[in-house]
Amino acid sequence: MKQLVQNYKTGELKLIDVPIPHLQPSGVLVQNVNSVVSVGTEKLMLDFAKKSLLGKALARPDLTRQVINFAKTEGLLNAYRQATNRLDNLTPLGYSSAGIVMEVGEGVDDLKEGDRVSCARGGFASHAEVVFIPQNFCVKIPDNVNFENASFATVGAIALHSIRLCELNPGDQIAIIGLGLLGQIAVQIAKGAGYHVFGTDSDSKKVTLAQQLGADEGAVAGTDDVLSKAASFTKGNGFDAVVIFASAPSNEPLETAAEICRHNGKIVVPGMVKLDIPRETFYQKELSFIVPKGWGPGFDDPNCAVSEADYPHVRWTARQNMEQFLELVAEGQVKLEPLTTHSFGIDEAESAYKSITKDKSGQYIGVILGYNTQDTTDLTNKIELNAPQESSKPADKTNVGLIGAGAFATGTMLPIIKNIPSVNLKGIATATGTTGKHVGDKFRFGYCTTDYKELLQNPEIDTVLIATRHNLHARLVAESLAHGKNVFVEKPLALSIEELREVVAAHEANPGRLMVGFNRRFSPFSSRAKELLRGINEPLVINCRVNAGSIPKESWVHDRSEGGGRILGEVCHFIDLAQFLTGSLPIRVHAESLGDTGVYGLDENVIVTATFKDGSIASITYIANGDKSFPRERVEIFGGGAVCVIDNYKSLTFTSGSKRKKMHKFNKDSGHKSEFASFFSAIEKGKPMPVDFKEYIYTTLATLCIEESLLKGIPIEIKKEILQGFETASKD
Repeated sequence: MKQLVQNYKTGELKLIDVPIPHLQPSGVLVQNVNSVVSVGTEKLMLDFAKKSLLGKALARPDLTRQVINFAKTEGLLNAYRQATNRLDNLTPLGYSSAGIVMEVGEGVDDLKEGDRVSCARGGFASHAEVVFIPQNFCVKIPDNVNFENASFATVGAIALHSIRLCELNPGDQIAIIGLGLLGQIAVQIAKGAGYHVFGTDSDSKKVTLAQQLGADEGAVAGTDDVLSKAASFTKGNGFDAVVIFASAPSNEPLETAAEICRHNGKIVVPGMVKLDIPRETFYQKELSFIVPKGWGPGFDDPNCAVSEADYPHVRWTARQNMEQFLELVAEGQVKLEPLTTHSFGIDEAESAYKSITKDKSGQYIGVILGYNTQDTTDLTNKIELNAPQESSKPADKTNVGLIGAGAFATGTMLPIIKNIPSVNLKGIATATGTTGKHVGDKFRFGYCTTDYKELLQNPEIDTVLIATRHNLHARLVAESLAHGKNVFVEKPLALSIEELREVVAAHEANPGRLMVGFNRRFSPFSSRAKELLRGINEPLVINCRVNAGSIPKESWVHDRSEGGGRILGEVCHFIDLAQFLTGSLPIRVHAESLGDTGVYGLDENVIVTATFKDGSIASITYIANGDKSFPRERVEIFGGGAVCVIDNYKSLTFTSGSKRKKMHKFNKDSGHKSEFASFFSAIEKGKPMPVDFKEYIYTTLATLCIEESLLKGIPIEIKKEILQGFETASKD
């Protein structure tokens, strides 16, 4: 299918062919009929993407500081790679569309195939022939509203939500600053609500249009005396509320709003303007100031995207605002035809955007893209890429299929794997076609698909790499093993006992090669430490300090059903590392934390003590409330009169009596390169995997027991009751 995207690194805008999105639970696939170009918002995105790397850094100093702090702990080269990798992505354009439901996902009861719907949100309601839409981001279209008008639903809901936040009553006075698409819609909504409406813009034609659509008075900024006309309109009292829809790099719109607002008035700013509040004016007038959240509560809540219920605790949610706006259109209270200045087919999208970005006259207000819904020949879930591929499996190559292509896969995994001579990157599966297409082209895969089963059923693919979110790992491992594939899966292996049993059963029935991404044991520093400690014939004491830093509470990592939390998702690394260093398996764990503070969760700021079969003990201090600019990890190993210290996988110091040895690297090396080299070497040479499967079982069981220990406040033995069902796979 065709989709309009922009590369945030280069700024290049292009229409590309990609597979249709994957249908997921709690959502629907929609064949777009129309989508709206929000000229102001999307032009800002285009302008930002076209900036140089320095320009982007100056425009987003907050992100620049993050990169600088990352460089301090991870090394300059790693920081540069991560920053450029995050920019080098295809960003789908568009956030408001309308179309016809093609397929309905599990858990969706209020929509069916053939329904006419309006769709919302960037990353979902894109300029594409087919889009996947979570059920809370699409609403049914009233019978008397056509697709062209229905495609404005998200844009209109933004205007409606901004007007709601003013909390006015009929007869109150409101000023609209900025009379582009959103401003023109807001004028009509405000007038329909019984307010006295004043509109201002630097474009005289837009002011005239606003008056034709219901504004009682207008002023042309730069020509008229806006302050004088506003004072005359309000009889010197000022406006009850001012809404700024303008997009401008200056502070002038906010300063004007403060001047024309009455005492105790309200200023609402959905527009992209500078927000240096003129304190004296705000102080003297006791003004209120609000920046609206999109088109209503729930629009940016990841839980709302997958929930089967609407946002529960507010009167007007994002979805309800969309529905209400469409009702206003259906009743004729909002007219969109006068605002629809241009219409293009999706094939003309590139040239249309070029015209929009070059326009200085303001002639583009409402721009609609149309799609050919009759021709469905290109609506497939797999497309071939330009990389030359063998028609069948080369004798000396390992044909690889990748499932998932997030930051780890694109920033760490693939840059390493592409340089391994024995690897042939055959196919890539991602939920969205844009990601698969971009990553597939970048790393020269043979094809991309949005159906991972295509990789599993492809007899030419013998090895599957799994880099999805955590909740999919166990199921995908089991399915891949069942199809006879070699499997590499990022940690964790499983999020529950039940998932672990599923993996063990699949491994026993199909004893293919399986490796889990516990990379730290493959670091040259870890290998050197084990080598230096080899002569010690007594238990070790290990201290791992992990300055992990905080992760936003809304992140998927904290979601128990998707990420599993930080113990299962990351502390597993250090259980595995301790297993490697001691050469022994864990038998007991005890964990305590600062508790759920509201800022940090129960599974953050944790100290874990793990006891091993050989008597060794390991203390893992996992910290979320530290400073991220401080080095992330330090491992101290004591035993046999020796001390070995690994400092952030950049240096190692070994001390034993008068003997002192050191190792140092300029950039951090936590073992990924050696890990993948070992994995593919074992496949190529037909040898067993470098890590015994039972170690993965014990690492997973240990982390599950850590969570139990946190809840119960007692040590938890990894004993027979817990090991039930794993006896064969886990025996020594």
